[in-house]
Amino acid sequence: MDFDLESYVSGILRDIRERGIEAVKEYSKRFDGFEGPFRVSEEEFREAEEVIPEKDREIIERTIKRLWDYHERQKPKDELFIKNGSLYGLIYRPIGRIGIYVPGGKPLPSTLMMVAVPAKIAGVKKIAVTIPPKDGKVNPYVLYVARRLGISEVYKLGGVQAIGAMAYGIGMKKVDKIFGPGNRFVNEAKRQVFGVVGIDSLAGPSEIAVIADGSADKGYVLADLLSQLEHGKDSRAWLLTTSEELAEYCSRGGVEVILCETLEECAGNVNEIAPEHLEIITENPMGIVGLIENAGAIYLGPYTPVPSADYFLGVNHVLPTGGTARFGGVLTVIDFLKPITLAMVSREEFLAERELGLRLAEIEGMELHRRSMEVRK
Repeated sequence: MDFDLESYVSGILRDIRERGIEAVKEYSKRFDGFEGPFRVSEEEFREAEEVIPEKDREIIERTIKRLWDYHERQKPKDELFIKNGSLYGLIYRPIGRIGIYVPGGKPLPSTLMMVAVPAKIAGVKKIAVTIPPKDGKVNPYVLYVARRLGISEVYKLGGVQAIGAMAYGIGMKKVDKIFGPGNRFVNEAKRQVFGVVGIDSLAGPSEIAVIADGSADKGYVLADLLSQLEHGKDSRAWLLTTSEELAEYCSRGGVEVILCETLEECAGNVNEIAPEHLEIITENPMGIVGLIENAGAIYLGPYTPVPSADYFLGVNHVLPTGGTARFGGVLTVIDFLKPITLAMVSREEFLAERELGLRLAEIEGMELHRRSMEVRK
């Protein structure tokens, strides 16, 4: 039986758009088995805080600090300059309201941290979080992280209905941009609401590529390759190596091995793959970085495994997948900011350079454009 994902998701979104909260309630009951109030109550936040062990609170606090320290350096400053008595530049303003989708299959407090921390640094003031409930509840670690980051608006909503609710303002105020990964239904829903709202990216199955030579520890390399396959059956893992011994050792468990003559050939193959994560475990990893053009993230040396970046290094783990590293990149503070052009032109410069605009308006047949410039004296 053929399944048309696009039509299926489109039908749900249309129904939500037309029937509003009643449709959201029906899909929530059907897909999540949930019928209660969607918004997490203050009491539920307090209960979650009480069950988090002190040691885990410390772990979360240290992780947030590392993320904050790394991402704070990314915030751009307004750029203004004066030329010929005129003022030009770019100014940055945060997105007004965002939505963060947190997957519910496994509790992922790290996803909320990775998205909310740069959003907060950018100055986003209003954040709504949706997460599929399990047995009517939201994972306490996700709630604890939300509270720690000053987010009080969390909804027990998953799947297409969560995306529809955020995009169309059903049961909550409409958001301006949606962030966060999800399954193929969530991904398709994000694709279809793009334009009504912004989206961060279309996240696919996790990927890892490892470039390694004979100096690499075989156990390290294999453990790293298998770690990303843990995400699911659609995940991909590539080993690109000049070592026959390493290639033979890692040829197991779904790992795709590409044996190359040189490390330059390994890098060329990586650029074709454009993986989400790339580890380089060679004698001189920095010597290869210059050859890499397409990768979501690059991790160098034997002590920078992908899982460490997923959790505690401070770098962001929201990355392009499915070859989209050819044109996309890692989530940064800039994704939560809008650059706005600023100009204040002096009379002298305007009159001196006006002929450029007058002639271009003539070429394009835009008479009223020409007139707008011509009337000024």
